[in-house]
Amino acid sequence: MSARFTIGKLGAQGDGIAETEGGDLFIPFTLPGETVTAARERDRAALMAVLEASPLRIEPACRHFTECGGCALQHFEAAAYRQWKRDKVVHALKGIDCSIDELVACAPHTRRRVVLAARRAEGGMLLGFNRHLSPEIISISECPISLPAIVAALDRLRSLADLICATTKSFRMAVTMTGSGLDIAVHESGKLGEHQRRIASNFVLAQGFARLSIDDEIIIEPRKPVVMFGSVAVAVPPGAFLQATEAAERAMAEIVGSHLKRAKKVADLFAGCGSFALRLAAKSEVHAVEGDAAALSALDRGARFATGLKRVTGERRDLFRRPLTFKELNAFDGLVFDPPRAGAEDQSKQIARSDVPFVAAVSCNPVTLARDLRILIDGGYTLKSVTPIDQFLWSSHVEALALLEKPRKRRG
Repeated sequence: MSARFTIGKLGAQGDGIAETEGGDLFIPFTLPGETVTAARERDRAALMAVLEASPLRIEPACRHFTECGGCALQHFEAAAYRQWKRDKVVHALKGIDCSIDELVACAPHTRRRVVLAARRAEGGMLLGFNRHLSPEIISISECPISLPAIVAALDRLRSLADLICATTKSFRMAVTMTGSGLDIAVHESGKLGEHQRRIASNFVLAQGFARLSIDDEIIIEPRKPVVMFGSVAVAVPPGAFLQATEAAERAMAEIVGSHLKRAKKVADLFAGCGSFALRLAAKSEVHAVEGDAAALSALDRGARFATGLKRVTGERRDLFRRPLTFKELNAFDGLVFDPPRAGAEDQSKQIARSDVPFVAAVSCNPVTLARDLRILIDGGYTLKSVTPIDQFLWSSHVEALALLEKPRKRRG
């Protein structure tokens, strides 16, 4: 049964929040100031109709919006949306004295890596994204966040999913646009028989895809998928972590590079395939530390075959279990760290005890970033600036990059 509600504010996930006698009610796809009808179920409700629309409500960019769960905020006017994203970082860092820059915006049609959901159904192969808070897959025919080359390949990717599907369950297909073409990494699609493997391989060749891997096994790789980090070409492993958009990656690399420009020796922690390390190596010696062997190997190969770089060394190390100690860190003049969403609490404690003069902290989670920054500030660092960066357009996620400094102790 539906009822009438007034939206007071947006929640952290982009849902509108209505205050009710039973507590806050979360209604997706609504905006502050709107009056709506919605069907309530516990603390959530499904939007039925917008009775009084906000002046900030705009026409969504995609026909699948509100069905597909990939985007939460296509109905939000652009300037207000960007302000809301910046405010997420401001709110997370409340209590920390710092300068927060304007949001680095994300343009449509720039997402180079998407993780699609697939499942065989009675009507054919479904390929798209899950419905909001549901395992149901909404098969898509357009996607205004993604690079046009990915969107143009959706029908062919759906056909490939049909060829490799050996399960009744849903599975994941990560699609990345590289300099060599589309890199397709599939997970949990079931065990391929030899006949299926041959058919899928022939299809990949015919369609000009760069690589197909299933559960990290390379099925066929007509061309090594290559990504440029600055001037350095890196052949990335299957399913490798990459920043979602090239523009965001460049913006972050430029900010980090400027902050660490005086550092002769730099540590890159949680280095991945080298998006920071290989750019920084143009001016500084770099020690890259990463727990994933395949990513570190790709970084190392990229450095060895590049020209004009300073010395690049690599170390495979689980920084959650065994962070670099402050004594190890004191060998460096600069440091950048870019951990997963959980942040880097233990590593931050060691950085805080160190006397590395220039530190750049990158995070996709402002809440854990705030915790790590507090550790660093309590350890004597001064927070110079924080830059919010949007590379997950129309979602609730926001990246942030913080720059810190500490006077270096005299060693005698």
